[in-house]
Amino acid sequence: MTLKGRDFLSVDDLSPEELRHVLDVATDLKRRSKAGDRPPLLAGRVLAMIFEKPSLRTRVTFETGMWELGGHAIYLAPQDIQLGARESVPDVARNLERWVQGIMARTFAHRTVQLLAEYAHVPVINGLSDIEHPCQTLGDLLTIRERFGHLDGLRAAWVGDGNNVCHSLLLGAAKVGMHVAVATPPRYAPEPAIVARAREIASAAGGRIEVGTDARAAARGADVIYTDVWVSMGQEAERDAKIKAFSDFQVNAALVSQAASRAVVLHCLPAHRGEEISDEVLDGPQSLVLDQAENRLHAQKALLSLIL
Repeated sequence: MTLKGRDFLSVDDLSPEELRHVLDVATDLKRRSKAGDRPPLLAGRVLAMIFEKPSLRTRVTFETGMWELGGHAIYLAPQDIQLGARESVPDVARNLERWVQGIMARTFAHRTVQLLAEYAHVPVINGLSDIEHPCQTLGDLLTIRERFGHLDGLRAAWVGDGNNVCHSLLLGAAKVGMHVAVATPPRYAPEPAIVARAREIASAAGGRIEVGTDARAAARGADVIYTDVWVSMGQEAERDAKIKAFSDFQVNAALVSQAASRAVVLHCLPAHRGEEISDEVLDGPQSLVLDQAENRLHAQKALLSLIL
């Protein structure tokens, strides 16, 4: 199966079969890496990394991933490009395609990664936008599959803000036949169009998508409980209102007790301890957050090796 030359802006850019193939390659590359075998699959290739938002995990995992695959990554900070201000997005895309073999962009607006993909004739990867965080979902699904040995039929509960991470999880989980129950305050539900698309995918894959406002109901019997920060970068002005609205949506020991006894807890990090998740749960035996963080590296290596 080849994905060479493809963009990855959304989890929905991959078919269910392609998604599982990326996970299979990630598993193989992780195993080989742990054994000291790092094949130079991307020798001589360069990835430009555009950051409008800073990130620990995204920068380190992409940069390390390219190095482990024999390639090179160039970090472009916000002040280096000033997308849309110093230079237009199409002009940046048309310049970069002359120098590098791929572009990863972590942006505020999803339209920015779409424009990069439209004007650059090299693969573009969405490292995060306001609509999706597809690379996070690759790492999440890899982490869940490692723990349970499979994905189909598992039940995941998303508790908190119906944000970009939630959107990508809905699409990815639907493609692998998982059931997802989302619980958010009424004003913070995931985008209806993405929910509708996830339900369409799930109906064909044997999964189910539920969206509601009851955190305990969503968590009941879940194999996976997932949360994210309530106040994302760029939403600081909404902080007070969101903290109040989300007060009943903390992932704590009481909520986790509603889940299956084998349940695991996920968080894409960074975490605001004592807000969306308690210290007891984040640092507890059911937490797989550091496995998630590590698996961003292996999942993205698989993606890079297949599309560049």
